Amino acid sequence: MESRERLCRASGLARKGKSMKKTLFILGVIVFALGLSAPAYSQKVFKEHAIAMKGEPKYGLDFKHFDYVNPDAPKGGTVVIGAMGSFDSLNPFILKGQTAAGVGALFETLLTSSLDEPFTEYGLLAETIEWPEDRSWVAFTLRPQARWHDGRPVTVEDVIWSFETLKAKGHPFYQQYYKDVANAEKVGDRKVKFTFSGGPNPELPLITGQLQVLPKHYWQDRDFEATTLDPPVGSGPYRIKGLNPGKSITYELDPNYWGRNLKVNVGQDNFAVIRYDYYRDIAILREAFKAGAIDFFSENMAKEWATGYNIPAVQQGVMIKREIPHENPQGMQAFVFNTRKDIFKDRRVREGIGYAFDFEWSNKNLFYSAYKRSTSFFSNSELATSGLPSQEELKILSKYRGRIPKEVFTKEYSPPKTDGSGEIRANLRAALSLLSEAGWKVVDGKLTHTGTGKKMSFEILLDSSDFERIALPFTKNLERLGIEAKVNTVDTAQYQNRVDNFDFDIVTKSWQQSLSPGNEQRDFWGSHAADTPGSMNLVGIKDPVVDELIDLIITAPDRDSLVHRTRSLDRVLLWGHYVIPQWHISIYRVAYWDKFASPKIRPNYALGLNTWWIDTAKETTLEGRKRALR
Repeated sequence: MESRERLCRASGLARKGKSMKKTLFILGVIVFALGLSAPAYSQKVFKEHAIAMKGEPKYGLDFKHFDYVNPDAPKGGTVVIGAMGSFDSLNPFILKGQTAAGVGALFETLLTSSLDEPFTEYGLLAETIEWPEDRSWVAFTLRPQARWHDGRPVTVEDVIWSFETLKAKGHPFYQQYYKDVANAEKVGDRKVKFTFSGGPNPELPLITGQLQVLPKHYWQDRDFEATTLDPPVGSGPYRIKGLNPGKSITYELDPNYWGRNLKVNVGQDNFAVIRYDYYRDIAILREAFKAGAIDFFSENMAKEWATGYNIPAVQQGVMIKREIPHENPQGMQAFVFNTRKDIFKDRRVREGIGYAFDFEWSNKNLFYSAYKRSTSFFSNSELATSGLPSQEELKILSKYRGRIPKEVFTKEYSPPKTDGSGEIRANLRAALSLLSEAGWKVVDGKLTHTGTGKKMSFEILLDSSDFERIALPFTKNLERLGIEAKVNTVDTAQYQNRVDNFDFDIVTKSWQQSLSPGNEQRDFWGSHAADTPGSMNLVGIKDPVVDELIDLIITAPDRDSLVHRTRSLDRVLLWGHYVIPQWHISIYRVAYWDKFASPKIRPNYALGLNTWWIDTAKETTLEGRKRALR
């Protein structure tokens, strides 16, 4: 309820002195007696084509297209992309099943993000967005021409059904992400209003605009919580052309796509056909690409990038090897401790084990010195911490003294370092000291708990054999500490099932961050998410301090406060030693057969493959150029 003073001003009842106090008292009694809610004070309501998290949108109402597209890009051609593992579902909105690659192209959201702004969204299914100054609600007016693939119009009822169904039956992520979206209601033939609960949350209008809208008429007689291989109805630019379950799936550009000429779509979605072929092993997928069975490949292995492309196809320009810089925050990739396991509950144990990972040796001998060590959960951004806390951060953190590690206030976080020679005796001595403090001693060559007599052993779970060359040297160092660590590589379906259900000791995980962190942090680190299968809180953090810091980030009123609050959370997470940081790189490493063209201007915050197109002149000669290599 608004303050009574505001209520009086809005009602024209403000008085001075005793008269005002009397009026306030009487009005309060009336409101209480009648069970009325005080009306909101008058505030400006914005109605726009776009909304920015901070500041103003880059593109005005009269923009023709985004800067990073070619508005004259031709549409046509076929692209084959490799995918790992398998798939058994075309429903990407639930926890169950392995979803087919690319299926997101069938569906659309109310708003869509530009790729050259930190966090600004423009109307997609919605033609206008309305919100008040305090961003306590948002309303979207749907475009009258928006259509499902079966020709039926996209309606407000579809939007409301989607919101309610995703929160109730969808992947657990939706419950956290839309936790503070209280309700959705129809307020016009094409207008839907979402009202928010809780404290100030300025990003809620934008993340509500990210709502995936699904056709109520298609799903209402189907089991939404079940996997399916029946091609679903969507409203997006692509439809499913064919599929071979678990092996390949093909999409075709819908010739009747309703949104082809929207300003936000001009110059995008240019491939007529996109096929994803599945492979069980990344090495086989890579070789299939080099053999010409795949058109485009994103390389994630530094060794392969350094040595694996010295081939005639690249040397003669038939295959393009390209490094593309970007400005994306890199978040955190790390070995992740499952603190639900008793052996990892002690922070000193987690810190001690971290001394056994020799990043410098790995970077030098395995990665050709390509990577930077990650020292933040918000790497490669202004949100990352450095040095000691600033005065602004201390104002936030001081209230938690005694409840967070004292190092937060006294030390700059830095993972253990080595000289890269592989000799890490000093690190192992530091590790044993920490483990000893936590009650672990080496007995007959095995690290043993002095209280229980239990020997320390755990599993490092992987889903790719390529990562074994990083994990196995780590286990050798752990063995020198008396720890038995086994590497277990399983198929992607088993891996995902075990991770979703927190059935692991240590895994490798990457948390991608944006320049505007907010509600997703609840799913990453929030207490409720720790007990929710499928959440991204793999660590199992259940800390009221972390919950409060997340709420502070969500309610940040301006950019400066967002930065300081995010850095404060970063420090608490880092000194919790919940993970062993790995590495990051600020470029895309891509290779592709010479049949593509791309816009002259690149987007800042994405690769932008959907803005590329097939160069028909290059494609016509490509097969001949490939044959000449044999």
